[in-house]
Amino acid sequence: MKVHFALCALGKDRPGILSDLSKVILDSGGVVLDSRMTVLGGEFSAILMISGNWSAIAKLEDALPDLQAKLGLAIIAKRTEPRAALTDLLPYVAEIATVEQPGIVYRVAEFFSSRNIPVADLYTSCYTMPYSSTPLFSLSLTVNIPTAIHISSLREQFMDFCDELNLDGVLEPLKR
Repeated sequence: MKVHFALCALGKDRPGILSDLSKVILDSGGVVLDSRMTVLGGEFSAILMISGNWSAIAKLEDALPDLQAKLGLAIIAKRTEPRAALTDLLPYVAEIATVEQPGIVYRVAEFFSSRNIPVADLYTSCYTMPYSSTPLFSLSLTVNIPTAIHISSLREQFMDFCDELNLDGVLEPLKR
């Protein structure tokens, strides 16, 4: 029987940190099913869904204190269940680009939350326009839209929302 384990790690970035972390998972008998990794400022950040038999996950749990000390990571981990299959939900991606301004993540999250649409994934970044010093912000958000919601009405509401906040935005089906 497979056991699922969610692990979040944060620590000073350095070459080899992902290799070291994934080696401990491999050595325990675990398999990385799903993951996100990025560098935020000077910090390595990873979120992983790991699967393995009971023994493999127990080994990994036992290895965490030494792993934290050896790699200089703050680790939060817990056993979990696999994500339930999407039923009556349609995965869509909202993408937004704008001049950097406070509150964009909140406003976009609130737009979907107020319509009872769950967020599955979020990615944001800030960057400077080439040939100018204008700070820009981009956001990509995967949402699971209930099939009972009329997509064209939602898309129209989303576009009105973007226009009100002077955002360039699109809402499209997720392409896998």
